[in-house]
Amino acid sequence: MSNIEALKKELVDTVKAANDIAALEEVRVSALGKKGKVTDMMKTLGSLAPDERKQMGQALNLLKDEISAEIEARAALLRQKEMAARLQNETVDVTLSPRPFAQGTLHPITRTLEDLTAIFADMGFAVKEGPEIEDDFHNFTALNFPAGHPARQMHDTFYLPDVAGGEGDAAKRLLRTHTSTVQVHVMQNQKPPIRVVIPGRTYRSDYDQTHTPMFHQLEGLMIDKTTHMGHLKGCLIELCKRFFEVDTLATRFRPSFFPFTEPSAEMDIGCSRGKDELKIGEGGDWLEILGCGMVHPNVLKNCGIDAEEYQGFAFGMGVERMAMLKYGIPDLRTFFESDLRWLKHYGFGPQETV
Repeated sequence: MSNIEALKKELVDTVKAANDIAALEEVRVSALGKKGKVTDMMKTLGSLAPDERKQMGQALNLLKDEISAEIEARAALLRQKEMAARLQNETVDVTLSPRPFAQGTLHPITRTLEDLTAIFADMGFAVKEGPEIEDDFHNFTALNFPAGHPARQMHDTFYLPDVAGGEGDAAKRLLRTHTSTVQVHVMQNQKPPIRVVIPGRTYRSDYDQTHTPMFHQLEGLMIDKTTHMGHLKGCLIELCKRFFEVDTLATRFRPSFFPFTEPSAEMDIGCSRGKDELKIGEGGDWLEILGCGMVHPNVLKNCGIDAEEYQGFAFGMGVERMAMLKYGIPDLRTFFESDLRWLKHYGFGPQETV
């Protein structure tokens, strides 16, 4: 038994002397491997008397367990020291980049909104914004929508729970279906003359290649005593020429109907359609751009403006549609998929700088 105690001391000292995992593995093999010292002693058990064999076997098994525990404890300590050394020595300066910095660019919708508002700013239009959660009055009633108009139905409009304790139109809440609601707020709180454009998000229950549940619009409103349809046409023709960067652009205004304007019109611009391309300003084809018209007298009255003294025009366009036409983007849904490859393809990905 004295041999076992001597071997235990020898092996424990060897384990504690191991300075790394590789050296510790060598100690384990030399002690517990097939040709290890403990294994060699266990091979001699067959030559002992039964009582002595039992006693020696128990002692050797205990020795084996103790040495294994010493090795595991030493291994844990060595791994901890190795990790501390790596954390100390293997540092990374995250403030430095191994390649030139990539400079971010504006999303095509943001770029389009900025371009449109800049053009109208040059014409003297101020920018106004308003709430995206509206009541029925501002979204429909004030804009001359009759009670049974299809736009009021739930299949087209996202309605929210009614305001507790409210009654009628004042209690109904919805996600605005157009930015025209802000026109109502402006006319209620600002005396004419009024000249504003209103960019913002709008919501309708629709989803396909040319529609999404959330999209962007830009509305325009001008109210004074002398504004007429000719002024409206001049503003919109100038807008299209500057936005699409086409000096000679054919345009036409077709009669249409909107509850909040009278007369109403839709504006088309000239284009040519090929198999895989669309060119604006060329050819004998037409492309619808936006809706417009003279503000309906009922809308002026609903907003507290004297329709006998004042008149004006309004127009509205889909920002995504304008971006699709300018940059040749075929599917409206891709604007909101956050695909960096798509952004790079259309020239809106990060730009490498030196």
